[in-house]
Amino acid sequence: MNEDAVAVFIPITAIFMSLLIPIVYQVLDYRRRRDVVEAHHKERMAAIERGMDLPPLPEAFYSPLDRNRRPRHLLTGMIWLFIGSALFLALGAVAGDDVRYFGLIPAGVGLAFLLYYLIEGRHEVAAQREKDAASAASTPVPKG
Repeated sequence: MNEDAVAVFIPITAIFMSLLIPIVYQVLDYRRRRDVVEAHHKERMAAIERGMDLPPLPEAFYSPLDRNRRPRHLLTGMIWLFIGSALFLALGAVAGDDVRYFGLIPAGVGLAFLLYYLIEGRHEVAAQREKDAASAASTPVPKG
């Protein structure tokens, strides 16, 4: 194969894969949630046929987001900032001064996450910890 053809296929493959990975993730996540809903529906229908009382569905069953997940703005901001800084330095060494400034884009995203963490994120983390402590205190301890 010609070197020019290979040089054209490399960025096309990179763009295709970067777009394909999130699509595949969404499709697999949808199928997983659909299977959970179908299994729960079959279980409820079997309970109805047997005449059993059905407990109410939990609130988390309908929410697509995981509400027990803690916000990670500090970690995300640091990752983006360091990736941007590394790109800035690497592009400056490899491609020159005109291209190196593209590394400031992810660094700016990282700074935005860090600023958000400094302004609002601490309050969210504290509220999540209070919620976790309250749910742990209200959970009955099994007698042994």
